Amino acid sequence: MTGVMLITGTRKGIGREMAEYYLGRGWTVVGCSRGESDLIHERYQHFELDVADETRVTAMVRMVQRKHGRIDVLLNNAGIAAMNHFLLTPLSTAKSIFSTNVFGSFLFCRETAKVMIRAKAGRIVNFTTVATPLRLEGEAMYAASKAAIESMTQVLAREVGKQGITVNAVGPTPVPTDLIKNVPKVKMDALLSRQGIPRFGTIDDVINVIDFFIAPNSAFVTGQVIYLGGVNG
Repeated sequence: MTGVMLITGTRKGIGREMAEYYLGRGWTVVGCSRGESDLIHERYQHFELDVADETRVTAMVRMVQRKHGRIDVLLNNAGIAAMNHFLLTPLSTAKSIFSTNVFGSFLFCRETAKVMIRAKAGRIVNFTTVATPLRLEGEAMYAASKAAIESMTQVLAREVGKQGITVNAVGPTPVPTDLIKNVPKVKMDALLSRQGIPRFGTIDDVINVIDFFIAPNSAFVTGQVIYLGGVNG
């Protein structure tokens, strides 16, 4: 399966690796981030924007629709985290986390779903985290933002299912990226020990789940959250 795929947060980390993976498999990929991207490919287009900027997100999706006439897959990867004890978390940090993780994902779901509904087909994959089912200490706002993503995923799946659109979520274990580089080793080791398979995740682990969700024969799989590493919701 190939087509037009929109991935948020493609400048680095998991988003960048997913963009390269799907480009290598023949997809046309449209990405975005707050900064410039040095990813150069004839089938890649990059937008610089804040995913929580409604005007910019709407304009981006409309431009993609005009250029390609379709959006087959949305991977809502963009996200931020901050490790703070609940009592020491500034309101500004909480607002920033929810702005990117929840409102950004909401905007891209809303706008791309409008395009997908016209085609009566589409796949949306949102990103959650094992920090939510593990009730990870020091990540109250991050875990809460991803809990909101999971609820939104399941409600949206019911709202657009009759239009041929599936909406699911993948919850990676920690993957060595900039998102976790400042987490103390003792805390990371403690988190990994709570998994059924106590190791870091890899991009291949994540892509395996995404490939399942977006496969043509997964048209009857929707409203699901899959956590990696043997973590149960």
